[in-house]
Amino acid sequence: MEQLPKCPQCGSEYTYEDGELYVCPECAHEWSKDAADAGAEDAFVVRDANGNILQDGDTVTVIKDLKVKGASSDIKVGTKVKNIKLNPNSDHNIDCKIPGVGAMGLKSEFVKKV
Repeated sequence: MEQLPKCPQCGSEYTYEDGELYVCPECAHEWSKDAADAGAEDAFVVRDANGNILQDGDTVTVIKDLKVKGASSDIKVGTKVKNIKLNPNSDHNIDCKIPGVGAMGLKSEFVKKV
């Protein structure tokens, strides 16, 4: 039996083939067989809500009011977050410090690059 590559996003060993793609059933990440063969599975790409590629040190803006568990205030639309750090080991793939709230993780689908 052929050994399929592990998921580059979450490391799951339960990947399966779907046509020309590999798919991870645990995190729903899809990547091409060509990328896996070329060794590109180590590349971690994070995109914002508009599809722009984010990198460490970027500044982003929150595009939706976000409720924070255990905090008395929410993160409001338009809050600017500077100097983000990407985290490939979590579904909250952006680590940052938000003014007035502190250190926390954000999902990239709720921010846009400035």
